Formats: sequence, C-alpha cells, structure tokens
Amino acid sequence: MKTYTLDQVQDKLIGKIGTPDRDKFEYELQMDLIGKAIKETRKERKLTQGELGKLIGVQKAQISRLESNASNATIDTLMRVFKALKATVKLQVELPNLNISVG
Repeated sequence: MKTYTLDQVQDKLIGKIGTPDRDKFEYELQMDLIGKAIKETRKERKLTQGELGKLIGVQKAQISRLESNASNATIDTLMRVFKALKATVKLQVELPNLNISVG
C-alpha cells in the first residue's frame, strides 16, 4: 500500500499552493477559524450573541453569521467585534517593496 503525505493529498485534492483553488480554500479555512475563535471567545466572556451584537451595534443574526462564516464580514465589523471581546489585533500586510504592520 502506498502512503501519501498530507501535503501531497492537499496538492492533489485542493491544488498546489499558489493556485486559485488552493488560495480560495486557504482563505475560507482562515475565515472559518476566525469565526470559531470569535464564538469561543464570546462564550469564554459569558456573552450571548445578542449581547455581543448590542456591544458593537449589530443584530444577533449578524453575530451568528459571523461565527459560522467570517468571510462575509467587513474589516470594520471584525475590528469592532475584537475590540468588544478585548482581543489584541495585529495586522500585517506585505506587498512588494512595502511592509505595513498595525497593532
């Protein structure tokens, strides 16, 4: 029986790193992880979705959508959520000949 590494399986099923399909997969995975982190932190802070929504000025339904799929959220909304959850946010953007860090 032939064995494969995780990288080999990902390359075959999702696409190699740098391809559009792989980039989309990686982005969606990161957004899913952000949503799960928001949900877990909200629960640790003993806040309901409605209470967190009130803190940042959105409806409970928007918090629910954010926790299940953060890719639809604006940076402004995410930043307000992180602030309400007392999270430290560090943002780093790397472009050719330019490196910006905010945090």
